[in-house]
Amino acid sequence: MFSTKRWKSILPAMLLAGSMALLGACSSDAGNDKGSGGDKTDGPALVVFSGSQTPLVNNFNPYSPTLLPGTLGSIYEPLFYYNKAADSEPVPLLAESVEWAEDGMYLDIKMREGVKWNDGKPLTADDVIFSFTNEGVQTDYVEKAEKVDESTVRLVFNTPSYTNEYSLLGATYIVPKHVFGELDDLVTFANDDKPVGTGPFMLETFTDASYTVKKNPEYWDPERPGINTIQYLGIDGNSSAESLLKSGQLDYTTMFIPDPNSLTANDRLGYLLSSSPNMIAIIPCASEQMGCTGIQTGKDVRKAFTKAIDRKEVNEKAYYGTASLASSTFTKPERDEKWVADGMEKVLPEAADVAGAKKILEDAGYVAGSDGIYAKDGERVSFDLVSVEGWSDANAAVDLIVAQAKEAGIEVKADTVTLDQYTEMRQTGKFQMVYSALTGTPIADPYTMYRNNFTTSFTTPVGTSLEPNQTNFARYSNEKLDKAVADAAQTNEDGPKAAAYAVIQEQIAEDMPYIPMFHGGSQTFFNQADFDGWPTEDDLYAFPASWDGISAGYVLSKLTYR
Repeated sequence: MFSTKRWKSILPAMLLAGSMALLGACSSDAGNDKGSGGDKTDGPALVVFSGSQTPLVNNFNPYSPTLLPGTLGSIYEPLFYYNKAADSEPVPLLAESVEWAEDGMYLDIKMREGVKWNDGKPLTADDVIFSFTNEGVQTDYVEKAEKVDESTVRLVFNTPSYTNEYSLLGATYIVPKHVFGELDDLVTFANDDKPVGTGPFMLETFTDASYTVKKNPEYWDPERPGINTIQYLGIDGNSSAESLLKSGQLDYTTMFIPDPNSLTANDRLGYLLSSSPNMIAIIPCASEQMGCTGIQTGKDVRKAFTKAIDRKEVNEKAYYGTASLASSTFTKPERDEKWVADGMEKVLPEAADVAGAKKILEDAGYVAGSDGIYAKDGERVSFDLVSVEGWSDANAAVDLIVAQAKEAGIEVKADTVTLDQYTEMRQTGKFQMVYSALTGTPIADPYTMYRNNFTTSFTTPVGTSLEPNQTNFARYSNEKLDKAVADAAQTNEDGPKAAAYAVIQEQIAEDMPYIPMFHGGSQTFFNQADFDGWPTEDDLYAFPASWDGISAGYVLSKLTYR
């Protein structure tokens, strides 16, 4: 936490669109004159795949659920950068320092001086105030934001809000009031014409196959960025991206590859395996109260299902042993161990408990039919489990889970959808179960995980699209958990916070609103022949994943030409 007594400066510590001729043009060597002298101020465009599929839809709105990679971190920035990969001090971006009130009821933010939007206008206190109070942000605990002076903004809370530090300072993106303040609907605005941000890069060109961002010449940090152009590709899936990596036409991506050595043998590509704070999880539409329908709304079905999964087999066969087991408390194992309540699992069991799964169903009144599938009152324990087509690891995991669940008398019907369809499903709640992920916290405290994914204020009824920043995709609602999360937000002391977390974990164990799986072994491949400055095992200055918004933007801004 930052100082509560004085200013504390924080030191920086798809079908592939087009022909192969087009891909050649996308190559990091195409159309660039690096010269034979090794001039480090100029070099090739860096080509990135961050999971987007073709056709790309032009959308750089930080409040949109379908925003494109490069929006967050590269074009729009928060006040500080929090490193998910290491326990380190936050890096100041648009703010220089902060000061908490002793009682946690307000927070003063000292803004960085001399920052300009990429349209040449200065960043002002009014921009910061607008960014914390507009209808596109989910900050109900912010009572008001006010200007102390031209370079200082005070956030006033309706409850002590120490625990919201990361959400406020690291996950609230600052937008220009002179652009977004003129809009009637912040969420549906595509922001597709020269998006105005403070970040190190700005949009240059866009097609439905790729788009490029270029160095922001007015960026406030004269040391960054060190490269001039980045090109983002739309690709149909991992196999196409792997082919581009092998042919030297892709420079930076994070995705699952069964044999990474096959890509790194010639030393052009570097490789970094890192543990993601994000949790791979199966998301049920869980609450009948919120409009979910289907057998998966029964908590006994969800409890039996999680016991039926052999996570060791899934890890070995779908992820080739690169993932690590998650915790049923939704804390990150080892890092967050002190927050796991007595009697709770620190790590999920590897093996399936088929007998235990059947017992849960039988105790709840389900009876196995002639085909081995349980049913009650004429309703079979059968539901759909959706994953995104082209996500080979997720698709393989789902196929394994289908067979495992059947052993326990549970029928899982696998299906694949496009990325856009998957996004729409999660936003509206119109699904039974999806194979997905929950965003983890970059600090050793699960508060944000609990608030964002489990509280009633972070969800909407089925059929009503989630608001920006709402990520309770399960449509879970529990008054005891809501109160415990509110209690945790009001203290900066470990004891009372741990007591609140114990209540949260008890409710999660009772209701099983999500099916936790793994923390993924994030496999990042990067061009180390033409570009320097990548995170390494010895210097994990940032979480290296190409799909991770602010982290990827920070990494890209730190790169230089070799």
